[in-house]
Amino acid sequence: MSQLESWRGLLRRADALAEGLSDGELARLVRRGDLERLQRGAYLAPGTDVERHRLVVAATVAGLRRPGVVSHTSAAVLHGLPLWGTSTTRVHLIRRPPAAGSGSARVHLHVARLPDDQVTVVDGVLVTDVARTVVDLARTLPFEPAVVAADAALAARTVVPASLTACLADMGPVPGARRAARVLQFADGRSGSVGESRSRVLIRRIGLPAPELQVRVERPDGSVVGRSDFGWHAQRTLGEFDGRVKYGRLLRPGQDPGDAVFEEKLREDEMRDAGWQMARWTWGDLDRPGVVGARLHRAFSRGPRAA
Repeated sequence: MSQLESWRGLLRRADALAEGLSDGELARLVRRGDLERLQRGAYLAPGTDVERHRLVVAATVAGLRRPGVVSHTSAAVLHGLPLWGTSTTRVHLIRRPPAAGSGSARVHLHVARLPDDQVTVVDGVLVTDVARTVVDLARTLPFEPAVVAADAALAARTVVPASLTACLADMGPVPGARRAARVLQFADGRSGSVGESRSRVLIRRIGLPAPELQVRVERPDGSVVGRSDFGWHAQRTLGEFDGRVKYGRLLRPGQDPGDAVFEEKLREDEMRDAGWQMARWTWGDLDRPGVVGARLHRAFSRGPRAA
């Protein structure tokens, strides 16, 4: 592998031959698992699903006999939107009518009307813009992963709610339009992570009141104790999704992670002293709705109702 030490990602046969590798050596690298044969003349190194799909998209588009616009989950990957619980085994493309065909094992072909102003370029590839991508995901994915992507796009401020609703309205009575409308109505850019978005869906699914997001808790003098992911003022309850990455965001330059966790505990203690109940849950709890629901119900029962 010495000839490939500086190479990462997609490797084209012509480049490999120029680096001194032979077809026989490429075949041996594939058999050993150091390379994956993506398609004729293109190879891929092992990596994360997202990294792999980005490279697969590039290779697929380069090999198309008829052009198409990258869309749906593939567009989400190129735009950096999170995909939770969603397959990236096929590259999604849109072709405008009167195109026909169902694609292949590697390509999912969609035939749809696509205005020019809903197309942009990412990494040299034609791709649906963020608004069209979010709407297409909202039409075709289950509610939870669609909300995850829509929340992230709104949080990144690459779209605004009005642009999403306008995009959906412009598409007319297409399949999945009602499903998409429900996603767009629920989406909220104040969700700070995939876990927080999934938590909101879970809270809705188990029938609890919709929480306020990013709730500020203040001291009597008006200074801020902190901010909580979710809050129910009537029940004087705060909810926190504990993803490990959260504590990384809390770190100040040079601060030890243990100190950040300790400061978070002090913050929570002060919130309790201010009369708030606390409920926390983790990533694993999101697959156990009854556990999260019971935890919140207990907190609600302890919290005096606001006047």
